[in-house]
Amino acid sequence: MQKSAFIVGPQTAQMLQLGHPWVIADRYTRQWPKAPAGQIIQLADETGRQLATALLDPDDRVVARVLDFSPMDLTPDWIQGRVRQALDLRRRHLDLGDTSAWRLINGEGDFLPGLTVDCYGDYLMIQLFSRAWRPHLPMLVTVLQKLLEPAGIYEKFRPQQTRSLADRSKKMSRLLCGRAVAGRLTVRENGLNLLVDLEEGLNTGLFGDQRENRRDLMKRAAGARVLNLFAYTGAFSVAAAAAGAVKVTSVDASVAYLDWARDNFAANRLNPKRHEFLAGDCRQVLQELRRGGRGFDLIIMDPPSFSTVGKSRFTTSGGTAELVAEAMPLLEDGGLLITSSNHQKVDLADYLKELRRGALAAGGSLKVIGNFGQAGDYPYPVTFPEGRYLKYLVSVKGCSPGTHF
Repeated sequence: MQKSAFIVGPQTAQMLQLGHPWVIADRYTRQWPKAPAGQIIQLADETGRQLATALLDPDDRVVARVLDFSPMDLTPDWIQGRVRQALDLRRRHLDLGDTSAWRLINGEGDFLPGLTVDCYGDYLMIQLFSRAWRPHLPMLVTVLQKLLEPAGIYEKFRPQQTRSLADRSKKMSRLLCGRAVAGRLTVRENGLNLLVDLEEGLNTGLFGDQRENRRDLMKRAAGARVLNLFAYTGAFSVAAAAAGAVKVTSVDASVAYLDWARDNFAANRLNPKRHEFLAGDCRQVLQELRRGGRGFDLIIMDPPSFSTVGKSRFTTSGGTAELVAEAMPLLEDGGLLITSSNHQKVDLADYLKELRRGALAAGGSLKVIGNFGQAGDYPYPVTFPEGRYLKYLVSVKGCSPGTHF
C-alpha cells in the first residue's frame, strides 16, 4: 500500500520522538492532503525527516495513530505478529486461572492503537475507537480466527459521544463470523460466574479492567456489611458476597441493571433475598440510609464517567468530593472506603484532592492503604501516560486530624 508523507509541527514531532502514539489535530494537520480514514501514512517533520507510520482518521480529534516508528506495511503477517505478542504477554505474565473474560488487545498498550479485543469465553468482541480500522477489519478477523479459533467474533464501534447511547436495550454490536450468542453468556472471573451481553448496549455488563481489584476486594469483604454504589450489574457485589460479606447493599439508578445483578447472584448460588438492591440516585439513597441510621463496614463507589451516564450530573471533578462527604457518615470508624475513577483526564494527585475535600467536609480522615489501577491485560506504554486511566484507592476511615492522638 502506497504511503504519503504528512508533515507534523515541531511539538508533535517532539512527542513522536518521545514515543507518544497520537497526532492531535492542529494547524499543521489541517494542511494535510485529503485522504480517507484508514489510509497508511508516513509522518515527517518540517525538514522531511521520517518519524513514524500511522493510520489516518481525518475527522477525529486524534487524526493519526502510530502503528510503528519505522516504515512498515499493514499486512496480515504484521497484524499476526502484534496479536502473538499480546497473547505471549498475557500467557507469560498474568494470572488468568479460572477466568474466561479478559482483554487480548488493549489498543495503544499492545501497539494496535484505536482498537480493543476482549475474550468472553469462546467469543471475541472487537471494539473500534477509530474509523481508521474499518477498512482493515476483515484482515484482523482472519488473523483472530487463525490464532484463537473462536466460536464467534462480534464488532462494536465506540463513538466519542456516548451520553445519547445510555439506553441499554439498543443493539450496538454485529456478528462478523461464527455463531451468535443466544441471550446472555456466562463467563468466569476469579472463579465466579458473571453474565455478559455481547449484542445489546454500549457495554457488555462486565468491566474487566477491575478484575484484579475485585480479587483484592474478596480478601477484605468477609464478615462485612458492604454498600456498593453505582453497582451496575453487581460484579463487585457478587465478589463481596461470595467472599463472605454478611450483607451487600447494591445501589444503582437502573432497575434493569439491578435485576441483572440479582441474576449474577443467582448464577453463583448466592440468594439475592439475603442481600439488598436499591434503585435510585446514589446521593439521594445515601441520604435515606443516613436518616435510617444505617452503618457499613465497607463502602465501594465506582461511578461511570460523566459521558456515559445520560442525564446524570455526576462528574469526577467535584462529584467525587460530594459523594465521599455523604458516604463517610455511614462508614464505621476503621471501615474501608473504596473509591474508583476511570476518568482519563483526572490524574491521581487531583483525585486525591477530591477525596481530601470530601473527608474534611465530613469531619473525618482517610488513610490510603491501597493504590491500584487496571488489570494487567490492560497494559500501557510508559510513553503513553493516558493509558493509565483507572484509579482505585482503598482507604481507612479515621477521625478528623487533631481530634485524637
